[in-house]
Amino acid sequence: MWGNTLLLALREIRRNLLRSFLTVLGIVIGVAAVITMVTLGNGATQAVRDQISSLGSNLLMVRLGQRLGPGMGGAGAPAFKESDIDAIRSQIGGLKAVAPEVRSGVTVVGNGKNWATTVTGSTNDYFTTSNWTIASGRHFSDEEEASGAAVCVIGATVRRELFGASSDPLGEQVRIKSFSCEVIGTLGAKGQAAMGMDQDDTIIVPLRTAQRRVSGTTRINTILVSMRDGADASRITNALTNLLRERRKLAEDADDNFNVLDTAQIAQTLSGTTQLMTSLLGAVAAVSLLVGGIGIMNIMLVSVTERTREIGVRLAIGALEREVLMQFLIEAVVLSSLGGLAGVVLATLASVSLAALMQMPYLFNPGINLLAFVFSAAIGVVFGYFPARRAARLDPIEALRHE
Repeated sequence: MWGNTLLLALREIRRNLLRSFLTVLGIVIGVAAVITMVTLGNGATQAVRDQISSLGSNLLMVRLGQRLGPGMGGAGAPAFKESDIDAIRSQIGGLKAVAPEVRSGVTVVGNGKNWATTVTGSTNDYFTTSNWTIASGRHFSDEEEASGAAVCVIGATVRRELFGASSDPLGEQVRIKSFSCEVIGTLGAKGQAAMGMDQDDTIIVPLRTAQRRVSGTTRINTILVSMRDGADASRITNALTNLLRERRKLAEDADDNFNVLDTAQIAQTLSGTTQLMTSLLGAVAAVSLLVGGIGIMNIMLVSVTERTREIGVRLAIGALEREVLMQFLIEAVVLSSLGGLAGVVLATLASVSLAALMQMPYLFNPGINLLAFVFSAAIGVVFGYFPARRAARLDPIEALRHE
């Protein structure tokens, strides 16, 4: 009986292909929208996590200022000192590396070309705190750091723009402002970070070199602190805050004139926000599934009216009410299931294309695909039951008289 009922349902769907397509269009759009929104949301969440983690592993960022955002007040706060970095390194346990950071935007010249980039002054610990790898060449030597030598390590973007992606820039000269530095190393590529920032568009020089020849000041506005794996971030943050308050001679009732930012907490907050937006967009998209279900119910009611005489003949020759009900119910379920399957295929194509266009990872989620398909089939049952029951309860005599 189940096989015959399914064949009858497929025959009726095939007999009115255009109407069947328009009937399931709402289901197709609803399923595709839900899956696409959730898939892209998961991809965006993963992209945020990857971008934050690319800044550094288990990283704490100590910046000047009482708050973040415009008017953060960092200009009026006293700068950090190299002795602060030595104190952090010696008095706080569980740390992997501590590095100062001095940044300046400059235009550099090399190989007859110029390029606007960012020059960062720091120590060798900077490569550890910021998860940089050396693709070729070497780090700074102790003598180069101590003397402020004119040497630099360049990022992949600077290398490509000045020397070409296939050339070897080691030993070449790059002019930064009024001095030339020797390229002693190149960095491994990281790619884009948050807000479209190119992390590879950078040049790293020794701290004293940046202070004397680039920024012209000994101010250190940022300290990067990398924690060991398994270290208690809250304990280290508190210890770091207390140490800096003591060294900066802040009164007990005075506000901090610096910020300690945990990149792991930032990633968690941004991921939570992205997941919330994904859930809201998915809920809005799910409304179209209900609209598609209403469309199925309306078309099934029209189909019952059109096939009233057919139903009367079946009931008159001995068909049971449950058999008629099952026939129309299966038609509704088959329609909605076909729409759900088409929606899954459409969502996969759309998700892959949009993820590539938006430069985020495509993460296939079998759970949401299966859930959307099952939900579409359930809509066929819910919205197809009323028309099916109406067909099963027709009076055979009145049905045969129907014009």
